Amino acid sequence: MMVYFARILIIIGMTLLIAGGVILLAVRYFPWLGNLPGDIRYEGENFKLYFPLATMILLSILATVILNIVVRIFNR
Repeated sequence: MMVYFARILIIIGMTLLIAGGVILLAVRYFPWLGNLPGDIRYEGENFKLYFPLATMILLSILATVILNIVVRIFNR
């Protein structure tokens, strides 16, 4: 039982490591990402709200296309 739990923790850790690396590379090579016209930004006196709606939609479409291509390649 503990072996399965350890494997799950390792997979979660590796996933977070890869996601962090992708975010670091995205910020470095795509500085416009997160500043698209559909991103919502509100700054009050003691409150800041940032909701990257357009960025999330763009990344979702991109991830869907990439995953569909990968699935079609491996299903042959």
